[in-house]
Amino acid sequence: MISSPKRICLISVEIFAYGKYGGFGKATRLIGSELVKRGYEVFAVVPRRKDQPEEENLDGITVLSYLPGDVLSSSRLYKRINADIYHSCEPSLGTWLAQQSIPSAKHIATIRDPRDARDWYLEWRYPSQSKWQVIKNYLYETNFVVRHAVRNNDGVFSPAHFMLPKIKEIYRLRQQPDFLPTPVSIPDHIVKSPSPMVLMMSRLDPRKRPELFLSLADKFPDVDFHIAGKSRVPQYEMDLRAHWKRDNIIFHGFVDQFRDTLHHDLMQKSWILINPAIREGLPNSYLEAAAHQTAILSHVDPDGFASQFGYHAATDDFEEGLNMLLKDAHWKEQAMKGYTYVKDTFALEKAMDQHEAVYNKLFSP
Repeated sequence: MISSPKRICLISVEIFAYGKYGGFGKATRLIGSELVKRGYEVFAVVPRRKDQPEEENLDGITVLSYLPGDVLSSSRLYKRINADIYHSCEPSLGTWLAQQSIPSAKHIATIRDPRDARDWYLEWRYPSQSKWQVIKNYLYETNFVVRHAVRNNDGVFSPAHFMLPKIKEIYRLRQQPDFLPTPVSIPDHIVKSPSPMVLMMSRLDPRKRPELFLSLADKFPDVDFHIAGKSRVPQYEMDLRAHWKRDNIIFHGFVDQFRDTLHHDLMQKSWILINPAIREGLPNSYLEAAAHQTAILSHVDPDGFASQFGYHAATDDFEEGLNMLLKDAHWKEQAMKGYTYVKDTFALEKAMDQHEAVYNKLFSP
């Protein structure tokens, strides 16, 4: 516990509420709420979403919002907060605006999803909403002033080792960023489904390629396929639900892990988490799956989470991977490897201790 309250402002493109439920927002809300428990005065500045008030208390975090089309107005929010530390939970134009508004404060950034030219091409090819939205995201998150702001930060971090050299190159840093784990809760007790159960927990967007997950259901009639998440384009989700009506496919829609237990129930009962996404950073769902002793079957392999703790379907060989993991309960062995790693590295208290150590170092004169 800190001796006197220090003020921390989290800058994010979203927070896990108000109809926006992504990995950046989940990490922002979890880190912020845990900092509140440790005695910090915590603020978050985010673009305003539908039905979101200008100011609200969320899990002890004072959340301030600005209209998405008026990002420059967020400068007054950073000045009003007058924090000791401004922590960007993913770099954006807000990173630069905070630096310009309160240059005397400390400024740091955690880069969770660094995107190079190939990544932006994939975003363009598989847009979550529209190609125009991809352009706006690029201009807001990866423009020249954002890269300049990251280079001038007092600290740059990433929650995945494989991304460290990539971040150094994209932002042209003088030295490689430091590893800073995303905190994840480790359940005290886990009860697996007695029959085969697999899970996809993700937005139902084209880049996530949910069709590859759903198409496995016909090939594995004795396996229950649970899919949790919603699409940013309602018609896309409606089409998926209409086309993939199977007895062994269960659509759950959006699952709010901050409000109910369904997220935990699905994670703990599932044998395998399947992620067909064409591109990812290190998804929170991988950490949560490993924490729930669930193996990972994935097209991407961030920090070896698929190859070491499940099966890496690099060529979209999901059928082969699922067969391998189900045979002789091989998924259990892989899942326990992931559980041990995540418990030792990303467990809530350990990860938050590392966050606090970073802050305390910056607080020191």
